[in-house]
Amino acid sequence: MSSSHDFDFLHGEWNVAHRRRADFLDPDSGWEEFAATSRCWSLFDGAANIDELDVPGQGWKGLTLRLFDRESEQWSLNWSSSRTGRLFPPVVGRFEDGRGVFHGDDTHGGKDVRVRFVWSGISRTTARWEQAFSSDGGETWLTNWFMDFSRAS
Repeated sequence: MSSSHDFDFLHGEWNVAHRRRADFLDPDSGWEEFAATSRCWSLFDGAANIDELDVPGQGWKGLTLRLFDRESEQWSLNWSSSRTGRLFPPVVGRFEDGRGVFHGDDTHGGKDVRVRFVWSGISRTTARWEQAFSSDGGETWLTNWFMDFSRAS
């Protein structure tokens, strides 16, 4: 069952290795890799947190606001990028057995997509985030972005 401390593992500073598809909806698309750093801090006694992702090689920054809904015992994950300055639609979900799965609806390239974020491989020094899109309502998924986190020294 999820709790307001599910994301405590993420607090602090991280090095992040990114691997993402050049085209999020094309299974034959090539992959690009780049590095980033991330800093996450807690709010609301653990029931919220913010992280800022700095991607100097790409010339942008990202921000995630995570909020724990105590009534539904679910998290909403809200993303924004310095490239757009707008908040994307949230993904909502929870952790079970050390793995967090979150779903939402968005558009990409003018197409409606179902979005899935998965947090896994969580330890004191590592974590993995992945993103997948579905253009058929969740019947099939195409994973298009991985971020491997390693604790900064």
